[in-house]
Order: sequence, then structure tokens, then C-alpha cells
Amino acid sequence: MNSHEHVAQGHTHHSTPQSSGDHGSPTHRHEQSHKPDDDQHPHADQQAHPAQQAHGDQHPHADQQAHPAQQAHGDQHAHGGHDSHAGHTGHTERFRRLFWVMLVVAAPVVATSPMFGMILGYEIDGWARWIAPLFGTVMFVWGGAPFLTGAVSELKARKPGMMLLIALAISVAFLASWGASLGLLHHELEFWWELALLIVIMLLGHWLEMRSLAQTTSALDSLAALLPDEAERADGDRIVKVSPADLRLDDIVVVRPGGRLPADGIIVQGSASIDESMITGESKPVRRETGDRVVAGTVATDSGLRVRIDAVGDDTALAGIRRLVADAQASSSRAQRIADRAAAWLFWFALGAALITAVVWTAFGMPDEAVVRTITVLVIACPHALGLAIPLVVSIATERAAKAGVLVKDRLALETMRTIDTVLFDKTGTLTKGTPAVTAVVPSGGLSSEEVLALAAAAERDSEHPLAKALVRAAEDRELDVPASTDFSSSPAIGVSARVDGRVVQVGGPHLLEEHGLSELPVADHWRTEGAIILHVLVDHRVVGALRLADEVRPESHQAVGDLHARGVQVVMITGDAQAVADHVAVELGIGRVYAGVRPEDKAKIVRALQQEGRRVAMVGDGVNDAPALTQADVGLAIGAGTDVAIASAGVILAGSDPRAVKSVIDLSAASYRKMTQNLWWAAGYNLISVPLAAGVLAPVGFVLPMSVGAVLMSLSTIVVALNAQLLRRIDLQPSR
Repeated sequence: MNSHEHVAQGHTHHSTPQSSGDHGSPTHRHEQSHKPDDDQHPHADQQAHPAQQAHGDQHPHADQQAHPAQQAHGDQHAHGGHDSHAGHTGHTERFRRLFWVMLVVAAPVVATSPMFGMILGYEIDGWARWIAPLFGTVMFVWGGAPFLTGAVSELKARKPGMMLLIALAISVAFLASWGASLGLLHHELEFWWELALLIVIMLLGHWLEMRSLAQTTSALDSLAALLPDEAERADGDRIVKVSPADLRLDDIVVVRPGGRLPADGIIVQGSASIDESMITGESKPVRRETGDRVVAGTVATDSGLRVRIDAVGDDTALAGIRRLVADAQASSSRAQRIADRAAAWLFWFALGAALITAVVWTAFGMPDEAVVRTITVLVIACPHALGLAIPLVVSIATERAAKAGVLVKDRLALETMRTIDTVLFDKTGTLTKGTPAVTAVVPSGGLSSEEVLALAAAAERDSEHPLAKALVRAAEDRELDVPASTDFSSSPAIGVSARVDGRVVQVGGPHLLEEHGLSELPVADHWRTEGAIILHVLVDHRVVGALRLADEVRPESHQAVGDLHARGVQVVMITGDAQAVADHVAVELGIGRVYAGVRPEDKAKIVRALQQEGRRVAMVGDGVNDAPALTQADVGLAIGAGTDVAIASAGVILAGSDPRAVKSVIDLSAASYRKMTQNLWWAAGYNLISVPLAAGVLAPVGFVLPMSVGAVLMSLSTIVVALNAQLLRRIDLQPSR
């Protein structure tokens, strides 16, 4: 039994769909076109070499662009009171508005702050001295609320992080500033301008952070959308429309041509080419007959069926994929970003330094100085630069990536990509175009290859089938003169027929040849070992040539694989397609490790197996069947023309469908990590130096860091971090050609 006969028996050989605008794609989703049967191209042996009939708009997202799913922060637990913002774009908008409002309020606070006036050489007198305290209080209560509530949650979780550090700084600054304004504390402890700047900068950092992470729809919602809105259940002689959720075991449902199956079941009447690409990744529709099993979410492309339901709800194959995606997402969300760890370390450092400062100065008999120095230490430790170090880099990195056709959804994916040593490519729609193309024409009977192709294109011109479009496109690319045709007709599982220049021209596969008692050309046996789609062209019932069609390898894939090998990254290909198909593509691209005939539920297992070998794995795919593997991988990269589910499950989207972008993401990750590390060292380094000086560690030699100087240096550290992040714009992510 050859590989294509295995397809007919229900073995899934993977490939993934595209939802781009290419109507030639064998897995394309586009507008509904209820054409009569004679316009539904039933090419060739649909069991042996099926290709998808263009089907209708059953998918709710058929004419939407794939959009990324909103994903939770990797550091939810550390953000306490606002961790519920994950998946809610409204929170990004909330922080945007809050930032701009606080920026406006901060202006009078800074301008009327006595210490700020002292630094610039002017004084604040009379009633103007109360502007900073009043507006500063508004900023503390309103603008500081997210950080204060976040700090409470971090305390409850006993996991100090950025929120607690920010809350500590603004609370100490607020209380000390009021104490100084009321004359209860030393005038040097007036920090209204510092309080205002800290809140504004932290709101900006948090807004940038959430904007970079903001996404739409969820992977699980996209999976649910694969089911039709309603099912047609046979109730005696009547057909009743019901919700798929209302179906029960042993119900008989009617599936129209182009319709999606509402649940798993067994075909009890009819046969059809089933597009299983969204679920299994199979590159060509599979012919299913009476007695064969079919699954929810797949499409009957060319004929109607009656199906007896044998699995509903959580027992369906689609629900199983949903569970795999949910499990993988839950496990990958526990990662914690490095800025939070740095903030936690800085929190304990600041508390320890403040305690030592208070004890030492008090021990030397200077309790008043102890209060001033202790408060100074706590305020100087506030993370101006630290709060911007990561968000600024991520914001610039995602902007640079977008210009290069790469959408970074998950910051953790961007940080992790630099460590990847294995890239696992799905084949169809990723390394290949996911559309059939004519790769060889062998003439027979005295005609040239150009004449054979022109006749085939003429017969196929009126068909909407992807294979027909591939033939017409091939003739156009070769600038052939395609004659006019009349009397077009098609027959399920046989082929098409038309009259061209007074001759009957037919195009089809083995069933067409059997109908006329003809044999395949010898070359067909070789093509079949490569997993190609084989069509023969007949003129007046005589074979005049054979056509080889296959999923075309992307021209960019050769360079993509070569670039990754040059970086020392192992390239692995995984596919549900037959071994012969996979091996042919692997040899062409120079890929040494191939997994073929892989079922959807096993893709994530292969990712785990590679990870158990100690490898850091990036998975590149575009189909529903890839979703569990995309989320299981250390980094998931989805082809932008793929399904909503794949895009929702990935951390990075290759919007241009160019596999060379994988190397660009690795380069961007390495450059971003360098900038993050540099910024974190600068931000933390400032504190490591300034805090001891503010505490008075050099007091024995007559030097104590003045509060005003410490405050200025604090702002300068923020400027340095911002300028360093801007250098990331110089990286060139465009692949060389």
C-alpha cells in the first residue's frame, strides 16, 4: 500500500493551511461559492491524490485577517493588583490615559517643588508653596494607586518585585515630603518633584510594557470558532437545525457540500473529499467513504454527507487539541521576567541599607541625621531607570521587528529566542508555499510539453479547483497561448472535460484512466514515490501527457535553513505528510532530521522529546494542529498567513510568511538582551553606588552625597537608559538577498 493509499485509509500526513489571499491554495479558506457539481473539480484519484475543493465561508473568521491573541504577562503574580489585565486591552488604554493625565498634573508639582526650585536657583513663596503638596497628593493617590495595590498583592504572595519597590519609594517620598512641607522634618526631605517624576516614569514604563504585550483573541476561542454555528440533525423525515452543543451520541447530522462537521462521527451515507487541514495539517483533502470516521471542524469540500455522531463535547478530537493548548499555555505562563528579579533584589538591598543607615547614624548620636539619611536612601533607591530598562527595549525591539515583518506578541519569547539551538519547522505553508504548483510536464503522443500544458489549462480554465488554478497559473507563467474551451464539465473523483479546438480534452488522475482503460505513463511511478499529485491529460480519449504537481518549496527556505545552520542551530522538519514527501523536501533544503507522518497530538510530544535532549526548541508552524506544539516549544513562531489558532498560540508572528525571519528574530533577541542587560546593570549599578553614598559610607572622610545631587543623578540614569535603548534602532533585520 503506497503512501497515498494510506491517506485514503485515514492516515494523516501533515501539512498546514494558509488563509492568505491566494485562491490557489489547497487549504485556502475563502468566500462561499455554491457551484453546481460540474464546477466542483473532482480531480483525479481523490483517494490517492486529493486536493482541496475551495470551500465556503463556514469559518467565522474567513474574511478576517489573522489576529494575535491577547496573552497574559509572564509575571502576573508579581504584578499583584493588576494581574487581571492579562488579555484585557482596556487596561493598556487605562494606563495610557493615566500617564497623560499624570504628566499634566506633574508639571505644576515639579515647577513649585521647593527643592527643584533650589536646584535651578529660584524660590517658591507664599501660597504657591502648597501647590506641590496638593497636586502631589493627587498624584500619589490617583497615579500611584496601581503600584500601591500591586505592592499589597506582592506582600500577600510574599514575592517582592517591581510593584513593592515602586510603592516603597513613592510612599516614603510622599510622607517625607508632607513632613518637610509642614515643618516636621528637615527641608531636604521635600521630594515632591521626585514623587511626580517617579509616578510619571513608572506609568510610562508600565504602559509601554502592556502595549508591547497587548494582543487580541485567545487560542482557545479560535479553536472553538472552527465549529459551525449550527448543525442540521435528521429527525425522521425532517431536518432540524440545532446548536452543535445540543447534539447527542448516535444523532444523524447532514453535512452540506462546503460545510463543517459539527462533531466527530462515522459516515453513514455518501462520500466526500474531507479537508482536514485545520485539524490534522494534511496537505490534501482525504477521500472519506461510508464507514470512515470524520472529526469536528473539518470540511466536506465537494459532496454532502450523513454522519452518525459518536463523540461530542470534551470527547471530540478538537476538544483534545484545546486541552493540549490550554495545558501548554498554563505551564508556560509561570516564567518571571528578569526586571522583577532585579527589583526584588533591589528591594531587599534598599531595606537593608536603610536599616543599617538608621542604626549606624543613631549609634553615633545623630538621630536627626539618621532620619534624613535613612529616608534619602529609601527614595534614592526608587527604580526610575529600572522601571524603564525593559519596557523601553521591548517597545523599540517590537517596533523594529514589525518593520521587518515580525510581530512580537510575547516579551518572554523575544528574550528566549537568543538561546534557541533547535528550530522545528512545520513543512507545508512554512517551508513550502502550501499551494500546488506544476513541477514537471512529460508529453506523450507527439505533443510538446508546452502544448500539453496549454491544453490542460484550457480544459481547466472554468474550474475553481486549486489544481485547476495551478495549471492555469503555470501556463500563464510560461506565457503560453491557451486556446478557448467550451462544454466544460467535471465529475467527482474523475476529472474535468472540455472541448478545445474541436477536440475533447480531459484532465484527471487514475480513475479517469481506469474509466477509459488506459495506463499511466511510466514516469508516474517515480513521481508517486516523491508524494506528488499526478494528473494525466487525454485528447480524444488518448493519453498525451502527464503533469506532476506538488507543494512548492518557498525560494526563501533555502537561505533560511542555510543561515540557521551557519549560526550553529539545528534545523528539524516535522510534518503529517508521508515520508516520501517529507524526505523529498528535506533533501532539497539540506535538512538532516525529519519527523513524517506525525499526528497532531504527537507534535507536542516531539517538541518535549527534543527538550528532554537538553535542546532549546523554537517551533515554526501555521495550522490548528501546530497549536499545542507552538505553546509547548520554548518559543512558538507562527506564519502570519496561518490559522487564528496557530497565531494565538505563538509568541512571535512572521507576518510576511518568510522563514528567513526566524534568523532575524534570533538576531533581534540577542541584541535586545544585550540592551536589557546593559540597562539593568546601569539602573541597578546606579543604586549600588548612590545608595551607600547617600547613607554616608564616606562620611568619615568628609563626603556625604547631597540629596539634590542624588536626585539629579537619578534622573540622569533614566536618560542614559533611554538613550542606550535607542541604539537598538540601528539593527538591520532585513534578510540579505
